[in-house]
Amino acid sequence: MNALERAMATAYPAGEYVGQESFMLAAEVRMLARQARVGRGVSVLDLCCGVAGPGRMITAESGCHYLGVDQSASALATARQLAGNLPCRFEQAHVPPLPAGRFAVVFLLETMLAFPDKDALVGAVARALEPGGRFAFTVEEGQPLTQQERARMPAADTVWPIELAQLSGVLRNAGLTVMWRQECSSSHHAIATALLGCYRADSPQIAGQIGTRATAELITAHQLWSDWLGSGRVRKFAMVAQKR
Repeated sequence: MNALERAMATAYPAGEYVGQESFMLAAEVRMLARQARVGRGVSVLDLCCGVAGPGRMITAESGCHYLGVDQSASALATARQLAGNLPCRFEQAHVPPLPAGRFAVVFLLETMLAFPDKDALVGAVARALEPGGRFAFTVEEGQPLTQQERARMPAADTVWPIELAQLSGVLRNAGLTVMWRQECSSSHHAIATALLGCYRADSPQIAGQIGTRATAELITAHQLWSDWLGSGRVRKFAMVAQKR
């Protein structure tokens, strides 16, 4: 385990780290999967899966038919290696568009934030769902970043929160109806704060792995997320919306 992975594993409560690249707990991933009715033989498309820690866990525990998609070839190579004998498939692609075919469940964990055009994204998800299919996702809720906030946040071009009222309209226009919603701001604030502490404590070792600038940006971003989630500037929700 390298310095960055060790810091991440240390930040989560026991049993809650499964290789996720996010603030989600393993228990929250499981809850979202249950609410989306993921089970044996259910077709699942996991968008922006990265190294697919949550996807591998869901596949192992449910027996679903899993396809993970990400634009990073290196992340997918890691995902394939870690999947071992699990029946997981992976494809490299930029989203949207989505892979051909219809799916019972589409996951988008901790990455809706990166899409400025939520209408195009959700519309593509809706087209990929079979009738009655479920879109299971997390979302950062709040007003758009101010110019000052954008200047402070590393990679601000991937930080696009959305207000709940606007998101409701986006989902409705795509033919999706919210069937479950749960706020997870408190737990995600705790994880962001714990990660911040671990990254600071191990910053020399992490810098040796990813570089001084990348480490500084990692710490800055987590300081902002800790502040925003703690103050209510941004709230986090897990949601499931069903295709009408």
